[in-house]
Amino acid sequence: MTSTDHTDIEWNLEDKNDRELEQIEIELLLQGIHRFYGYDFRNYALPSLRRRIWHHVYAEGLSSISALQEKVLHERACFERLIYNLSIPVTEMFRDPNLFLTFRQKLVPLLRTYPYIRIWHAGCSTGEEVYSMAILLHEEGLYDQARIYATDMNSRSLQQAKEGVFDIKRMKQYTKNYLEAGGTRSFSEYYTAKYNSVIFHPFLKKNMIFAEHNLATDRSFNEFNVIFCRNVMIYFNDELRNHVHGLFHESLSHFGILVLGAKESIHFTSYSDSYEPLDRVEKIYRKIK
Repeated sequence: MTSTDHTDIEWNLEDKNDRELEQIEIELLLQGIHRFYGYDFRNYALPSLRRRIWHHVYAEGLSSISALQEKVLHERACFERLIYNLSIPVTEMFRDPNLFLTFRQKLVPLLRTYPYIRIWHAGCSTGEEVYSMAILLHEEGLYDQARIYATDMNSRSLQQAKEGVFDIKRMKQYTKNYLEAGGTRSFSEYYTAKYNSVIFHPFLKKNMIFAEHNLATDRSFNEFNVIFCRNVMIYFNDELRNHVHGLFHESLSHFGILVLGAKESIHFTSYSDSYEPLDRVEKIYRKIK
C-alpha cells in the first residue's frame, strides 16, 4: 500500500467522523429546541435543514453547531432568529396564478353552495396568499360568508401577515400575478402606498383569524371546507409529511378541498385513497372518505 493510499484512508475516516459528529450535533440541537421551546424540527428533511443550520451558525458569528445550541438555549433572541430562518418564509401574492384561476373556475361554484365557508391557510408565512384569497372571495361575492384562518409557527412572519404591509417594489409582480389569476379590477384598489411600502385595506382583514400553529406538534382546531398548504411539506421527511396529512384529513369536512404545492402530492401517504383529484396539475384534491 502506498503512502497516498494511507493518506486517502485517513482522510476518508476523518470525513466520516466529521459527518457523524455533525449528525450528533444537529440531533442535540433539535432535541434541545424541542424540549426547551416546544418546537419540533426533528422530522424535517435533513439536507435543507443542515444548510440552514450552518447558514445560521455563520450568521451568529459562531464556528460550530454545538456553539449554536448553547446560544439558542441561553438567548431567546437567538432562538427566534433561528426559528425565522428554519421556517422558510417564502411566498408572494397570487403565487402560481393559474392555481388561483383554477380555484375561481372550479372551486368557487362549489363554495357558492355553502352557507358558510371556512378556509385554513396552514403555514401562511407573511400572509400574501391569505390576502390573495380574501381578494378572490371578495370579487366573487363570497367573502362575507367566509372565515380565513391563517396560521404559522413563525411569530415574526405572522405579525407581518396581521399588519398587511408589504414592499412596494413587489407590487409590479403581484399585479401581474393578480391579472393572470383572473383579477377583475385594478389591483391598486386594494392597497394604499406609503413611502416604500403598501398597506392592504382593512376590509380584507375583517374575516381573517391569525394564530400560531405548529404542524409538527399541534392538533386540529376546527373543521374546514378548504385547506391551503403549499410548499411547506417539501421540507418534511416522510414521517412528518404523513403526520400532517393525517391532521389535514381530520380537519377537512366531507368533500372538503385540499390544495398543495406544485412539488407536493398525497401519493405515498396513508391518506391517498381518501381523496379524488379535482385538478392533477394544480394539486387540488377533494376528500371522499
